[in-house]
Amino acid sequence: MKYSVLVVDDDRLVNAFITETVTRAGYECVSVYSGEEALEKFNRRTFDIVLTDFRMKEMDGIVLLQRIKELNPEVEVVIMTAYGTIENAVKAVKNQAYDFLQKPVSPDHLEHVLSRIADKLQIKTENEILKKDLACKFQNIIGKSKMMREIFDQIQTVADARSTVMITGASGTGKELVARAIHFTSHRRDNPFIKLNCAALPENLVEAELFGYEKGAFTDAKKTNRGRFELADGGTLLLDEISEMPLNLQSKLLRVIQEREFERVGSSTTITVDVRIIATSNRNLKEYIAVGKFREDLFYRLNVIPVYLPPLNDRKEDIPVLVQHFIEKYNEENLKSVKGIDPSTLKLFMKYNWPGNVRELENLVERAVVTTQKDYLDEDDFPAELAIGQIGESLAGLQVPMKLEEGNKYLILKTLEKFNGNKTRAAEALGISTRTIRNKLYEYQIKE
Repeated sequence: MKYSVLVVDDDRLVNAFITETVTRAGYECVSVYSGEEALEKFNRRTFDIVLTDFRMKEMDGIVLLQRIKELNPEVEVVIMTAYGTIENAVKAVKNQAYDFLQKPVSPDHLEHVLSRIADKLQIKTENEILKKDLACKFQNIIGKSKMMREIFDQIQTVADARSTVMITGASGTGKELVARAIHFTSHRRDNPFIKLNCAALPENLVEAELFGYEKGAFTDAKKTNRGRFELADGGTLLLDEISEMPLNLQSKLLRVIQEREFERVGSSTTITVDVRIIATSNRNLKEYIAVGKFREDLFYRLNVIPVYLPPLNDRKEDIPVLVQHFIEKYNEENLKSVKGIDPSTLKLFMKYNWPGNVRELENLVERAVVTTQKDYLDEDDFPAELAIGQIGESLAGLQVPMKLEEGNKYLILKTLEKFNGNKTRAAEALGISTRTIRNKLYEYQIKE
């Protein structure tokens, strides 16, 4: 993107020099000779960057800075002066100047400052786009990929049905979120949403938790207790990790699904309920059926409406909006004010394979938001292994066949290049010690 710059300096020679430097650097440039002219320009259009002299007649650079910030707080203002003092610099920073430069300013230094501002503006722009993309949200499920849009459509289509739903997908893909979305989109939304994690309870307690029990039904049954089916009456019961349901209970569950009735443990009284059942699994239930761990008839009763959640690696276009969503979520929870993520770091996210799926992404962003002191998250806020994707990409330069030691050298040097010579971070990414890297550099006769 070509950013616009307004140059304000009453010294015509200096003005011409600054204007030429800015134009040659590839920016759209307009120049004026006073603060009053600058404000007139701002009333007609806005600029991305302002370079202004400090001492000018009638309106000095600080006053101009204040007036510009009132018109548009997003404009980055750099103040230049031949009369540099600590007091003036502090005053400029307090009034939100981006930088305070001592004249004469060299072209290289000016271009470097403009480049830093352009990077900052790019990050702002990209993060604003991400915030707009958060409209791609359905019942707290984030995604704009074709796969996720299809899942959103499927949720809305099946929400009001009574048919059982089986949600499958790898751990961390958000199966419970989809189950909740189905419930809260349905006409049952004002009734209970009850969850039972089949893997979290000892086998002998699952039946009592599901169906409830009468006082005295077993040693610790001091009073009558309603089970999850009764609690969910009129609403939805989520059976999480259904593959871990004890085999001896699967026939009882099948009966409840078919007949909508059951008895509490220790009772002969039949209880009738109206419950919508949603089950989730990260296992291949057909394999469980083949080895006798899961009833085939129960599987088909649960799998009336199958919903498959793809791994994050298959829907990477959702990563930017997920990152921005988690930044905003953990800003609010932790009273932080992180504005977004650096584009180069986001590229690392797009190359990483995310074995822990959305849950792993969320955990990393949460930790980064809590621990960072910066406005924008960057590579230093995340574990070194995120960079391995880009390092791996650079391995395309390897010439095969190649001796093993030559390959090791190439990998070590490329990793050091990736981390700007930081041996500690390179060692973490490679899974070796810093001492090993130092020894290898000595062996390669490369000075540190």
